[in-house]
Amino acid sequence: MARKASVKAAAKKPKPSKKVNMSFKVENIVASANLMVELDLYNIAMEVENVEYEPEQFPGAIMRLKDIGTTLLLFKNGKVICSGAKSEEQIARSIKRAVELLDDFIV
Repeated sequence: MARKASVKAAAKKPKPSKKVNMSFKVENIVASANLMVELDLYNIAMEVENVEYEPEQFPGAIMRLKDIGTTLLLFKNGKVICSGAKSEEQIARSIKRAVELLDDFIV
């Protein structure tokens, strides 16, 4: 019985206080949007710079907006996934730029 008491006493020892750094930095925001239109991915890939489309590998086209620093996945049904942004403003600029580039390819 004395052994149980010593185990309980050891378990109740207070842990030393440690300073924990709770700061963080936003590195990558992923956002989704629905343009509510149908996209012609084949022609987008043929005509728009920095767009890759290999439907055998992946059903979406990959648009790289190098000047903004984001990558967008474009799907035929008009859905868009934007990644690589560090702010909501950067996401808004990316989607706006994509719509400008895609305007001629909306079915």
